[in-house]
Amino acid sequence: MAVDVGSNRSVVLASTDVALRQRLRVSLTGMRWQVREAAGGAEAMAQMEELRPEALVMDHWLPDLEVGEFAGQVAAMYPGVDVLWMGGDAVAGSIRSPRRHEILHALREAADAGGSDGASAAAAPVAIPQGGRTWQATSRESVFGEKNQIAKGHEAVGLPPQTHAPGSAQDLGHPLVLTTVHAAQALPVLKPALPVAIAEMIGSSAPMMELARLIRLVAPRSATVLIEGETGSGKEVVAKALHRLSSRAQKPFAVLNCAAIPEALLEAELFGHTRGAFTGAVTSRTGRIEAAHGGTLFLDEIGEMPMALQAKMLRFLECGELQKVGENEVVRVDVRVIAATHQHLEKRTAEGTFRLDLYHRLAVFPVEVPALRERVEDIPALAEFFLAEMGKESPRKRLSPAALESLKGYSWPGNVRELAHVLERGTILAGDSAEIGVGEIRFRRVTA
Repeated sequence: MAVDVGSNRSVVLASTDVALRQRLRVSLTGMRWQVREAAGGAEAMAQMEELRPEALVMDHWLPDLEVGEFAGQVAAMYPGVDVLWMGGDAVAGSIRSPRRHEILHALREAADAGGSDGASAAAAPVAIPQGGRTWQATSRESVFGEKNQIAKGHEAVGLPPQTHAPGSAQDLGHPLVLTTVHAAQALPVLKPALPVAIAEMIGSSAPMMELARLIRLVAPRSATVLIEGETGSGKEVVAKALHRLSSRAQKPFAVLNCAAIPEALLEAELFGHTRGAFTGAVTSRTGRIEAAHGGTLFLDEIGEMPMALQAKMLRFLECGELQKVGENEVVRVDVRVIAATHQHLEKRTAEGTFRLDLYHRLAVFPVEVPALRERVEDIPALAEFFLAEMGKESPRKRLSPAALESLKGYSWPGNVRELAHVLERGTILAGDSAEIGVGEIRFRRVTA
């Protein structure tokens, strides 16, 4: 649903250039603007949801989202926002703020404050409308002097550096490339980006697009996330995406499966222990929480955590302090907690097997990973991915049309994990053949 935004003298600045954002903030706050900063598209979207700004000023490259797609999402969700590029050009179709001249003045001041790195007329960005969407082309030296911006964009999406001539056939053939042009050059025709903006997640179905949207919104925040979904649906993949798109991405990502560790050892594994705290504790050990300091702790199968330990976990979530087993000293730790479960925790709380207060602490922002049977249209892309991975160790195989239809018609109780196993089994059964036929697609037998 589109959300209109009123005129309220507030702006979100989306750029990886901290110095540039600071210069713009100083200039705009001097004109009584309320300013929010964002280092990426996901963070900017979260700031917009909270602030509902009058304007958005965005850079020509963002580390986590493709800028053309991001601009289209903003236009759809916030039709009342004036969207401007850092060079001062407006995104086609965006509404004009009655105070746009103040933002343009701030952009000029920021450019001037940057010294010789300021904008030049020859390097001015050019808006390229294509298929109802607006794309931005800029020179290799941006309007604020940041060089190799396009090359950085290639690295961010896992593409090789751009070595061919701007506007060449290679440019036109890749859907994620923003071609380098100057205002005097002919404008190339660019293809729209692929719909999947989160690298770890494969599939473009509606449930996956909604999941990607939620991940982008919550990733920049420190809110606790509860990932719900059936076994094998990819909950850990979602947790890794949340960590990668957060400001903690360069810090540790610690994983603890609460169902894989005996109850007697789980507390020590989570909180750590001192030497001699219990039989077999011959040395002190740092727990998973402390090991994740500054980063993210992923608690898989949180529903399996014993009731006694749930109280201690609740205490940590409330105050950020932990106490090692056998230790009196309290340690303060900065960790973002992401939990996952295949169980219905709300039902478990009614049964008295899971603490209600801990559930509310964990489910600040719940997200649900769709089952594979709910996104059958993603099976071809998933199969292609798994076969390509298997092809790294042995000759790559392809699916016959009948085999693919067989995959689409199955109910997938084991979800994506089961799909990977079925394809691996089919690869083995196919032997020396380059094709996996319908006879090699064998599903598990489920007995009553």
